[in-house]
Amino acid sequence: MPNYNRADLAFEHGEGAYLFDTAGRRYLDFGAGIATSSLGHAHPHLSAAIAEQAGRVIHVSNLYRIPQAERLAQRFVDASFADSVLFCNSGAEANEGLVKAMRKTMSDAGAPERYRIISFEGAFHGRTLAMLAATGNPKYLAGFGPEVDGFDHVPFNNLNALKAAITPQTAGILIEPVQGEGGVRPAQLQFLRDLRATCDEFGILLGLDEVQCGMGRTGKLFAHEWAGITPDVISIAKGIAGGFPMGAVLAKEKVAKALVPGSHGTTFGGSPLACAAANAVLDVLLAPGFLGDVQATGEYLWQGLEALALRHPQIFTGVRGAGLLVGLKCAIPNGQIQDTAIAEGLLTVAAGDNVLRLAPPLIIGRAECDEALALLGRAASRLTPAVTLEAAK
Repeated sequence: MPNYNRADLAFEHGEGAYLFDTAGRRYLDFGAGIATSSLGHAHPHLSAAIAEQAGRVIHVSNLYRIPQAERLAQRFVDASFADSVLFCNSGAEANEGLVKAMRKTMSDAGAPERYRIISFEGAFHGRTLAMLAATGNPKYLAGFGPEVDGFDHVPFNNLNALKAAITPQTAGILIEPVQGEGGVRPAQLQFLRDLRATCDEFGILLGLDEVQCGMGRTGKLFAHEWAGITPDVISIAKGIAGGFPMGAVLAKEKVAKALVPGSHGTTFGGSPLACAAANAVLDVLLAPGFLGDVQATGEYLWQGLEALALRHPQIFTGVRGAGLLVGLKCAIPNGQIQDTAIAEGLLTVAAGDNVLRLAPPLIIGRAECDEALALLGRAASRLTPAVTLEAAK
């Protein structure tokens, strides 16, 4: 179907932070499959875990116990605020499970009228009908009929607007600690703290969409840890299994207990193979020093991008983001820069608000950052004469 606007590139294999196309050309991958290939390509530990599990059992369904899922859930509980975990297949599905759990929690507490969720302008929560409504972007909603009821939208980082939107029908709040698709916009840490306090004040639930910014992407296992807050429930996916399709909902007991048998389900979610992959990813992320290295690499890349923007003000106007989820605000169409970067051998991802998104594998170091900065600099230099000529007209 004509659903995707694909670049004319096909990759034959990868190694670390690099992909090689069918003609043998090497590309530095600073998109990581949209922040998903968290350990890069052909990571030996991840590849071995997947191969070993595939040789044993791939799928059994949730009719039976799955030891790999039980181990993975316990590791997430030990490393987070959560009391239990529900596994699924994608970020949108994780967000659906999160919203269902929030609504069901209120219903079980005797307040079924409290089903509405407040989300934020610039958000992206997925492509299901309900998550399109949670996202609220008219471009994504167009052509799909009546919008699913139950979602209210307020400006990002605006506490007054948030409080004004709370009604007796509000069940909770859903926010990305760092908006990815919406332009790599981080929530202010104090705003996240204020959201926690507001939820406590009004007796509503705080849900965080960490599909893109979780799993070590900001230099902590979960992005909300930077604010020092404890959410009630979060969604994760993308980097959770290093590229193998998977998602999860992590929740406190007061939310988790709402999803009783028959209330929710998934055929594929939490399969032995997916959980073997995710356990392998956690082995790397939770190893001593790894997340500290992500923080340090993110700071190094940020400094280089700020210098790059200063050298090329006709192309870039600023840097935003957190850790290894970084955005370059563009002065010209971001797609133009993305295409020129590909020509130079660098893969990036466009984002909203005319931002060029950089979300490299978490395994990169300074050498890969230096190479990416050089390639971006070459792309900017190629584009500058055309921009100057256009401005002179």
